[in-house]
Amino acid sequence: MKYSSVAFTSSTMEDWQRDLLIDSLGSIGYDTFEYVEQGFIAYIPTANLDLQALETLLLLETEGFDIHYTIAEIKDQNWNELWESNFQPITVNDICYVRATFHEPKPGIPYEIIIDPKMSFGTGHHQTTSMMLSFILENDFQDKEVLDMGCGTGILAILAVKRGAKHVLAVDYDEVCVESVNENKVLNNIVSVDAEFGSEERIKGKVFDIILANINRNILMDQLEDYGLSTNSGGELYISGFYEGEDLEMLIRKAQSVGFDYRHKKTQNKWCAAKFVRC
Repeated sequence: MKYSSVAFTSSTMEDWQRDLLIDSLGSIGYDTFEYVEQGFIAYIPTANLDLQALETLLLLETEGFDIHYTIAEIKDQNWNELWESNFQPITVNDICYVRATFHEPKPGIPYEIIIDPKMSFGTGHHQTTSMMLSFILENDFQDKEVLDMGCGTGILAILAVKRGAKHVLAVDYDEVCVESVNENKVLNNIVSVDAEFGSEERIKGKVFDIILANINRNILMDQLEDYGLSTNSGGELYISGFYEGEDLEMLIRKAQSVGFDYRHKKTQNKWCAAKFVRC
């Protein structure tokens, strides 16, 4: 498959702005990212490169900083090396260690999650992922029926099971994600996670004790009504993938309108995660 690279440079872009832009680029087909001085490089299958979509996104997402880009077609690329250089292990709450298959274990950590990263899961998600992992570590998942919506590699689903969840339904609209979850289940000796391709239609008629959704503001706004219908009374909803401030306020209002009480939030570098409880 032929790939194109888009090199983004800026003298005024802060780290949180870069991460927010990377997250948005992922929604229009960019699947691997590489940090460079004063910016980053985004990679996309050449057949999926849409300049109009890119220009529209930049117009909406780059308020407050300048951004320039150049496009080149990639003939040959050591993708495995690039994935490895961009996937760094993380430790959460000093008790959970997330590493790739090519990282060494860390002895003495109660919860270890081994992930085989794919091209679809570039950089830019450490803050949202670590906050969601922290929520899982701090709350009771014993014998719970859990939904991981927008599951990606399955990190959250795997930790939920390690924390005692009875079963996790992991859903993603990217088939590579579904394949990755199934592979990572094996790496972590997990059997009680079922990965399915799709979106909110996969949860129609199902009810969960806990819903995890690390996606983005627009998708969360669109799906919150479905979450309300699919959460037991007293059940919990944890969401992330959005910006602190106006994004959180919009999501709180929407969640309250479909039967959730807002409890509290976590923030890291302008990113936000929040906990809700079903009335």
